[in-house]
Amino acid sequence: MPTLHLGRIYDPHHPEDGARILVDRLWPRGLSKAAAALDGWPKPLTPSTELRRWYHDGGDFPTFRSRYLAELSSPEAQAELSSLRALLSSGPVILLTASKDLEHSHAAVLRELLTEAAPPA
Repeated sequence: MPTLHLGRIYDPHHPEDGARILVDRLWPRGLSKAAAALDGWPKPLTPSTELRRWYHDGGDFPTFRSRYLAELSSPEAQAELSSLRALLSSGPVILLTASKDLEHSHAAVLRELLTEAAPPA
């Protein structure tokens, strides 16, 4: 299986990153669409506004992960996950977010779901 990376949308991009997919619901501040050079922005894969706010207001990561996986069980999210799996089968993909802590972000949960076939919560 090709490589799936996590990255910050503000970091310089490299050709070896492969397809660039933004996984944030909100557009990153101070970044033009041209500079982002995205290959996709699947909003159904982003945490809901309510969940995002809860987590940023001090929610714990294990609970966030569980709630986010539940949100990803929607038909729209499942369709986007299938599309990402297809994209991943054809080459490297990088999931991009504005989050500073990549390993405790929704992008890490997505990576886990796409690479380890994590069961929904």
